[in-house]
Amino acid sequence: MDKSICPRFEKAMGLLSQRWTGLIIYQLLNGPQRFCTIESSIGVSGRVLSERLKDLEIEGIVKREVFPETPVRIEYSLTEKGTALEPLMREVEKWSQNWLEA
Repeated sequence: MDKSICPRFEKAMGLLSQRWTGLIIYQLLNGPQRFCTIESSIGVSGRVLSERLKDLEIEGIVKREVFPETPVRIEYSLTEKGTALEPLMREVEKWSQNWLEA
């Protein structure tokens, strides 16, 4: 019997276990948000948030939209692939409420 971990599962866990990634996805479940809103709501540094958003954009989980206004407005939102993580995030939320101390 093969006991090895599926490479896709391993990649998913590697992606989701990066520091702040889960919180960024969870925050974006509320809808499109600007960089500063995400930064202040989860307390991540701007440099790290920028790196994580780029990684998530490359993976097709987050979409970056630039609005040609003055000043320029940039919003981040979940793609269909990112939104598909909602049931997982809700289950983790439920588990944390039942099993973890505040």
